[in-house]
Amino acid sequence: MKLIEQGPSIFHQTICQCGVVCLAVVALLSGSSAFAASTEATYGTRGMVVSRSVHASAAGVQIMKDGGNAIDAAVATGFALAVTYPSAGNIGGGGFAVVRLTDGSVVTLDHRERAPLTATEDMYLDENGDVISGLSTRSHKAAGVPGSVDGLLRLLETHGTMSRSEVMAPAIRLARRGFPLDHDLVRQFTRVLPSMASYPASVAKFSREGTPYEVGDIWRQPDLAKVLRRIARDDREGFYAGEVARKIVSEMKEGNGDISLADLRDYKSIWRDPVHGSYRGYEIWGMGPPSSGGVLVVQMLNMLEPYNLKEMGWGSAASVHHIVEAARRAYADRAEHLGDPDFVDIPIPELVSKDYALSRFAGFDVEAASDSDAIGPGLTDLPRESRETTHFSVADGDGNLVSLTTTLNSGYGNKIVVPGTGILLNNEMNDFSIKPNTPNQYELIGREANAIGPGKRMLSSMSPTIVTKDGAPVLATGSPGGSTIIMTTLQVLINVIDHGMPIEDAVAQPRIHHQWRPERVTHERYALSKETRDVLEAMGHELRASRWGRGIGDANSIEIRDGILRGTKDPRAVGAAIGY
Repeated sequence: MKLIEQGPSIFHQTICQCGVVCLAVVALLSGSSAFAASTEATYGTRGMVVSRSVHASAAGVQIMKDGGNAIDAAVATGFALAVTYPSAGNIGGGGFAVVRLTDGSVVTLDHRERAPLTATEDMYLDENGDVISGLSTRSHKAAGVPGSVDGLLRLLETHGTMSRSEVMAPAIRLARRGFPLDHDLVRQFTRVLPSMASYPASVAKFSREGTPYEVGDIWRQPDLAKVLRRIARDDREGFYAGEVARKIVSEMKEGNGDISLADLRDYKSIWRDPVHGSYRGYEIWGMGPPSSGGVLVVQMLNMLEPYNLKEMGWGSAASVHHIVEAARRAYADRAEHLGDPDFVDIPIPELVSKDYALSRFAGFDVEAASDSDAIGPGLTDLPRESRETTHFSVADGDGNLVSLTTTLNSGYGNKIVVPGTGILLNNEMNDFSIKPNTPNQYELIGREANAIGPGKRMLSSMSPTIVTKDGAPVLATGSPGGSTIIMTTLQVLINVIDHGMPIEDAVAQPRIHHQWRPERVTHERYALSKETRDVLEAMGHELRASRWGRGIGDANSIEIRDGILRGTKDPRAVGAAIGY
C-alpha cells in the first residue's frame, strides 16, 4: 500500500469548481440508486487531518510532524480555520469536541456559546408575543457568548503537549501574511457582502473598500493576527479580558447587543460525560447535551439494530423507511427533552437505552409512514444549528483521535465583524426555542427544555462522533448542516458498519433527511431511484429533493484499519485530507 501525503485530489478539485455534488458513478442495484464514490482516500500512519481548508489541514499535520499529538494538531487546525474558512471556522462562535486518548478513554468538551446574563425567555417577541423577524439571526442581539477560544485552549492545556505559541503559529502566520483566495471563498464573499452593508468593519474585512475580491488575490487579516497573538501570549485573557473584550463589548453597546465584560470573564468550557452506545459490536461515542447529536445517533442506532439493513440493501425503500421512522421518533424526543443539562433534567440513560428503543419502535409499521402528530415524544412521564457549521477530524499514530465540530450558526454568523479585531460574531441565540413550538431557521421545533435563560447554553445538532471496537479506534466523523447533521452522521456510520463500505464511499453516498417536523423526507438528487420513490410515496412519505446545491452535510472523516489512517474529504465541498 502506497502512503501518500496530499491535499485535494483532482476529483476534489473538480468538486470545488462545480460547487455542487458532482456524481462520478451512478449504478442501479436491486432497483435502488447507489452512488459509488470515486473520491480517493488519503493514507498515513503517523498523522491525518481532514478539514474544510487545505491550509488548516496542512497546519495540523505540520504540528504533528513537529512532535505534537492529535490534540495539538486539532487546536492548530481550529485556530487556522478561523483564518481560512470564516463562514464557520471561528473564534467568535463555539462547538463540541469528542476525544479518544491513547489509554482508551474518551472525553468530551462542551465549548458551546452561552446566553448573556441579561437574556430573557421572551427577548425576541413583540408586545403581542410574536417573533420579531431577524432579531435572533441578523442583529447584535443574536450573538451568544463565544466559547471557541476557551475550548481550544482547554483542549491544549489538558491533553496537548505543545505551547500556545507553537500551535497557534500557523494561524497567526496565515492571518498576517495572507493566502491566495480560491474560487469558493471569492464566491462566498461576493454573495455575503450585501448582507454586511450596514457594518463597515465587515465590508472592510471581506472586500477591498467595497469592491469584491478576485480569485488569486492575497487575503490578509492584520486585526485578526493581532488578536491571535494576544491569545498566544496571554492565554484566555487575551480574548475574554483586556482590549479584545472591551472592543467586543463596545460593539455590543453600539448595536444594542447584550454581551458584557462579565459575560466574557465568566465563560468556561465544560468537560462532560460522553454519550455511549453500542451497535453491532462497535462502541459509539458522542457528545451529550447541550448537543443533541450523541443522544439521537445512539437512539436511532438502537432502534435500527434489530433489523438487517444490509439485507434490505442500501437505498432500498425498506431501508429508507426504517431510517426515516427511527428519525421521526428521535427528533420528537429531541424537541421535548433536550436542552442545557445545567438547567434542565434530561433523561439521557433512558433515551439511549436499548429497552427504550424497542418500546419506542414497537408501533412501527413496516408498510406505512407514521403520522408525526400521533408519534409525539416518548418518556412523557419523566421530568422534563446553519448549514454553515464545519467539522474536522484528526488522528495521530499513537491512538489519539479528535472529532470536533464548530460553528457560527448561519454562514458568517450575524454578519457583524467587531471593529479592530477581525472577529465575526455568531447568531447562536436562534438555536434556543425563542417561542415554544415555533420552528427556528432550520425548521426545528423546540419546547421549554430549550427555552432562553441567562447563562444557558442553547441546544445544538452538532454530532462529533468516535467509533471504537474492542478498545481500538475505528472512526472519527461528524458534519455541518444544521438540523441535517445528525442524519448525516448516522448514515456514515450505517454505511461503514452495516454495508461494509470504506470510508470514502460511506461519506460520498447520497443522503436523506427527516426530522419529525416537517413531515417530508428530504433527499439528495441520486439518493433514491424512481422505483424507491414510488414505493415510499405509496407508503405515505412526502419526498422533496434537497434545495441545498452542495448536498446534505460535509462529513470529513478518518477511518483506522490495521494501523493505517484513512482520511477522506467529503466530495460535496472544498477542503483537504492530508496525512503522512
